[in-house]
Amino acid sequence: MAFATETDLRYPIGKSQPVSSLTPAERAAFIQQIAEAPVKLRAAVTGLDDQQLDTPYRPGGWTVRQTVHHVPDSHMNAFTRIKLALTEEVPTIKPYFEARWAELADAKAPIDPSLDLLDALHQRWVPLLRSLTPSDWQREFLHPAQNKRMSLDQTLALYAWHGRHHVAHITALRERNSWR
Repeated sequence: MAFATETDLRYPIGKSQPVSSLTPAERAAFIQQIAEAPVKLRAAVTGLDDQQLDTPYRPGGWTVRQTVHHVPDSHMNAFTRIKLALTEEVPTIKPYFEARWAELADAKAPIDPSLDLLDALHQRWVPLLRSLTPSDWQREFLHPAQNKRMSLDQTLALYAWHGRHHVAHITALRERNSWR
């Protein structure tokens, strides 16, 4: 049973579900989720003290602080990957070691700059996403670590899930610990 509990804690909203293509309505819903991510992340950490921010969301997992810093790191990479796919023919993107990034000094710093960075990034990212044409969504990049092409439809679905996923890590921890 401990394995099931840890699995639930690791994926509080379930694992990301791969898509092949999206309808315009599905795209609009995913873009809206990306638009809401900064506000929801900020709300999830409002009122937490340093001890709470330095609490792992699950045994062996990142702390709330590391998770907050991870989201803009990841979304900056996604934003760049999308822009590369829009301006180059199937570019090979640069993977990064997110677990190593979470151990760097900036991932232990105060969270307000990362919350502000996420706000600013999404103020650029969301209008870009909303401007894409139906054919733009089929553009792809190559992810060499996974040895697969990813379309912008697939990328959109993944990152809409990603923001909700990490907000749920924090809100589920708050609920389990009765942090108000």
